[in-house]
Amino acid sequence: MNVRPISGASVRTRGKGGLALIAGVLLMAATACGGGSSDKGAGDGKEKDSTTQASKQSVATVSISPKSGATGVDTSGTLKVTAAKGKLTDVEVKDAKGNKVDGAIAADGAGWTPSTHLANSTKYTVHAVAKDAAGREAAEDSTFTTLTPKNTFLGYFTPEDGSTVGVGMPFSVNFSRGITDPAAVEKAITIKTEPAVDVQGHWFGNDRLDFRPENYWKSGTKVSVTLNLDGVEGRSGVYGKQSKTVKFTIGRNQVSIVDAKKHTMKVMQDGKVVKTLKVTTGKPGYDTWNGQMVISEKLRVTRMNGETVGYGGEYDIKDVPDAMRLTTSGTFLHGNYWGGDAFGNYNASHGCVGLRDIRGGGDRSLPAAWVFDHSIIGDVVVVKNSNDRTVSPDNGLNGWNMSWKEWTA
Repeated sequence: MNVRPISGASVRTRGKGGLALIAGVLLMAATACGGGSSDKGAGDGKEKDSTTQASKQSVATVSISPKSGATGVDTSGTLKVTAAKGKLTDVEVKDAKGNKVDGAIAADGAGWTPSTHLANSTKYTVHAVAKDAAGREAAEDSTFTTLTPKNTFLGYFTPEDGSTVGVGMPFSVNFSRGITDPAAVEKAITIKTEPAVDVQGHWFGNDRLDFRPENYWKSGTKVSVTLNLDGVEGRSGVYGKQSKTVKFTIGRNQVSIVDAKKHTMKVMQDGKVVKTLKVTTGKPGYDTWNGQMVISEKLRVTRMNGETVGYGGEYDIKDVPDAMRLTTSGTFLHGNYWGGDAFGNYNASHGCVGLRDIRGGGDRSLPAAWVFDHSIIGDVVVVKNSNDRTVSPDNGLNGWNMSWKEWTA
């Protein structure tokens, strides 16, 4: 047997003693290469550090639904964040523009859900953190994209953004498609006022939603309406696509009282009569509606044709001056240059309230012109003593003809 000598040593290889010597030398060499007893201690330290590091990791786990990278995600009921072996401490959901999605962590810390729906065709990022019983944190991140709907709906609203309106003006929304989940749509519309006042919504059918306070607005009230309809599933497979804020201000208080028996109209501001005018209202069989009616449209000149309101060819006047709409069905407060001596004496119209005027409405001192110039959208005209019929609350912006109990039912 041949063995290379270790440097500086003489080795003999014969006999049993030689074998023993070789074994001893080999053992010494192996020990020297192993680094001695101090290296053995270092190996034990590494194993201990690894165990300590593992003991520092949180046992809490965070789960996010939908899974990261998901597309075509529904805008409601899909986004959920949960924690196991710990409690959620922070959940942040944002769209690509940095807009946050509000939500709430459950009292037990086990879950988080959004407080509102998500928008259509939008990429969201989720960052969630949970802590275990030892206070150690675990985090999870995710991204997903919501669906792009094939069918959508819009809400056409009044009054216009930035407008100043009368004390009777509701905020009214007409939807382009019938709504079968009114609760989801109503939840997506929020109204804030300054000063604060309770404002409630009321549905007329399945395609119109009006909001108003219990009593007429106070002058100077500032109203802000947020239409967060983007992503709301108003009916199966039909989603809203609007995200808009509308602001308007309530102007001076003007309410006019028309007495069909006395043939007068008292224009009142802040409860005080500022002008009393002579009028003519609907003749027998065409009686003007009783009730509270809100001016919804102003037209300096318009055409009035009996055929459009079911009166055939009884009249067709192409240049009616100073007209203000009170109902959808065709009731107007307007100028009348053909009424003769009817004003203040008898009722001669087909249901409208007429005031003396001239063709073209050129003389702005005449009653109809004066009222037109001193009225704004949202002013109230109350008709009394006409007959026993009261205008329907949904015929125009006339929800004031419902009690607050009926409105909020």
